[in-house]
Amino acid sequence: MAVTMALAGDTMLGRGVADEIAVSGPHGLFSEGVREVFAEADLVLLNLECCISERGRPWGAPGKPFHFRAPPAAAEALTDLGVDCVTLANNHALDFGPDALADTLAILRRAGVRTVGAGADLEEAREPVVLEARDTRIAVVGITDHPADFAAGPDRPGVAHVDLWGGVPDDLVRRIRRLRDEADAVLVMPHWGPNMTDEPLGYVRRAAEALVDAGASLIAGSSAHVFHGVSWPVMFDMGDFIDDYVVDRQLRNDLGLVFLVTVDGGGPSRIEAVPVRLDLAHTRLAEGADRAWIVDRFTAACAAFGTEVTVRGDRLVLEPRPGAP
Repeated sequence: MAVTMALAGDTMLGRGVADEIAVSGPHGLFSEGVREVFAEADLVLLNLECCISERGRPWGAPGKPFHFRAPPAAAEALTDLGVDCVTLANNHALDFGPDALADTLAILRRAGVRTVGAGADLEEAREPVVLEARDTRIAVVGITDHPADFAAGPDRPGVAHVDLWGGVPDDLVRRIRRLRDEADAVLVMPHWGPNMTDEPLGYVRRAAEALVDAGASLIAGSSAHVFHGVSWPVMFDMGDFIDDYVVDRQLRNDLGLVFLVTVDGGGPSRIEAVPVRLDLAHTRLAEGADRAWIVDRFTAACAAFGTEVTVRGDRLVLEPRPGAP
């Protein structure tokens, strides 16, 4: 039976967004239009780019300029959107150390939000989540290729770190193959590549191909803060969803997309991208010139991979080419 997933990229609920939560509460961060898009989905997943805690101290690694920590009330912003699962495999899960990561896991667990990509040890960080909707089982895997000092160990909290520069490790390939045998579909959510790029690097493209060959039904990436094109069934980067970041006037990291992906028969059969505008600590549907910029940028980015985008109403629709996975 067909299942619809709503997917969003970097969701940063700390710093200026945390200030907004403190003043106005967690329920006004997303417009009604954005909420309605998410309400169409059977499952909702995103990349949570912060910890949720009141404890810890900033991670002391040299050259790390940004530390994001959201208050416990931020979990309500996720549950308001109907979020089922977040990946914590990124470069901010340990921004305030292992105590804050432990709080994040506990707070989300109490809120009913599943987590992948981080944990109290390596086994937990690598543990997939299996979500069920409409009699369909979707296995979710979260990984990140940076930073190495956040990596979980056998007795160390951290994230599911994978060095993708050298290719996809055999153990990850085996895990994905096993999940494909056990579930109806496998969603891999990688945090890969540098910030502020408008297309995926070569090693990311090679890793994506290897993950699909291993059995990934869909890949939904993040890290760049800018959305990239789609090479079916790979969404290389979903861009930002909410934050307080400085805006690059050329790359326009304040303009983004949220995705509705229909999974049917073991893989995606349709992807709808919905243009959004990120204001300071608030996300709404994009309109006018903003929406036109997103349409042009996404259409061109997808065309570079031979993927056609069709504008249908307020949606940018992608469907697989004949012979695509």
